[in-house]
Amino acid sequence: MKNSWMSSVCLILGLVGNFVDCRANFLLGRYLGSRRGAPPHSAKLLRDFPDRYFLQQLDHFNEADLRTWSQRFWDNDQFYKSGGPVFVMIGGEGPENPIWMAQGQWVNWAKQFHALCLMLEHRFYGNSHPTKDLSVKNLKYLSSKQALADLANFVTKQMENRNITNSKVIVFGGSYPGALSAWFRSKYPHIVHAAISSSAPLVAQENFSEYAVVVKKSLARFSPLCVDNVQAANIELETALKSQDSAARLKNLFQLCSPVDVSNKKDLQNLVESLTGNFEDIVQYNRDNRRSPTNNITIDSLCELIMDETADSALERYARVNKLLLNATDQPCLNHTYTSFLDSIGETKWTNESSAGGRQWTYQTCTEFGYYQTSDACDHPFARMFPLKFFVDQCQDLFGLNETVIQNGIAETNRYYGKRDLDISRVVFVNGDIDPWHVLGITKRHGHEAPAILIEGAAHCADMYPSREEDIPELKLARVVIEFFLRKWT
Repeated sequence: MKNSWMSSVCLILGLVGNFVDCRANFLLGRYLGSRRGAPPHSAKLLRDFPDRYFLQQLDHFNEADLRTWSQRFWDNDQFYKSGGPVFVMIGGEGPENPIWMAQGQWVNWAKQFHALCLMLEHRFYGNSHPTKDLSVKNLKYLSSKQALADLANFVTKQMENRNITNSKVIVFGGSYPGALSAWFRSKYPHIVHAAISSSAPLVAQENFSEYAVVVKKSLARFSPLCVDNVQAANIELETALKSQDSAARLKNLFQLCSPVDVSNKKDLQNLVESLTGNFEDIVQYNRDNRRSPTNNITIDSLCELIMDETADSALERYARVNKLLLNATDQPCLNHTYTSFLDSIGETKWTNESSAGGRQWTYQTCTEFGYYQTSDACDHPFARMFPLKFFVDQCQDLFGLNETVIQNGIAETNRYYGKRDLDISRVVFVNGDIDPWHVLGITKRHGHEAPAILIEGAAHCADMYPSREEDIPELKLARVVIEFFLRKWT
């Protein structure tokens, strides 16, 4: 799931398309368009799995509301044999990609266990449009509770229609859908037999300041000097932002779309948070085998660049990191202004670029989860210029939601789902210790039938992608353990 509120929204390359005026494709810890990205694939594979649609209720909790809408899903029955399980991939905070019907670790297991594969796109994301637009009055129908009810209705009807009501249902999800998979098993145990919950942030938390601390630790694995140089660059950056004269060179240095105005506090906060996001992005998804324009850029790449003291100052090397990511994502410049962020996320039309997920996920963080990766912690190398208030203000500016609403929503999420105190069985909780999201997950055994796997050296949702020869031994072993429990529970 993620890490940066960026100055505006760019969608994941290869899935949705590009903006030409920014490189803000990393929002609150995830690439817009898919928090877990898509596996490597070919165009031919995509053609094998056409979009299908399921008639869904708009409001599952109001019996008097009979409105319906069409929710997108995909299926793959080529491995299924009578009596086999039903595997369900849960969609999350972006457009789903049908390549998951042919690629990914769950497909390997579907072949072994003769499973039917289904994938349901989350309401309000991708092409699953329950309402005519994304206005605040319509976004009230966007919630994790409604999404779970969607899943329950969808799975039940699919099994009835296919006459396989005795098959065991096993659900998969990574990041926010990883949490949904555990919650689906917890709240609908009569439907879900077992779940694989990958990189799941099960604790809603307003100030996720620990995120930057884990990023520091992950960089330090390469070298403590990497952290030292990042810190030195941020000290130089803070100094440069103290006067208009010293900030003048930052436009060209960091390839910004417009000059820096040091009198605009929100612009400065957004700029610093965006540049921090460069490192958060690479750390969170380090070597995870996604299909991504930055997939070949690793922690090693960034650290080698920032530590090259034979060339440039620390600040100039920090700028080179930004340019590296701009070039990788084919963006001409970084739009750092706060108003550009508000303008993009504030659009309510389904035809707007941010409608694939940026506006919706921001709304969910304001009403259910928080997850704000602030600079408030002490033990990290980044400039402490984007405190909690910076994120809280965005909820007010975008949706008219104040901090009391945010805090009440987080409290209700934790009350309803139980944080880490889930009364649950037949769930495997999987996390990577490089991924900052493991801090909000379950990393220790949660009972005899709820094992936890913390993979040393692994990133966000790494266990879900197709296996490779170069995968680290710890990741390979984790997949063996997951398979053991799948075999036991099917």
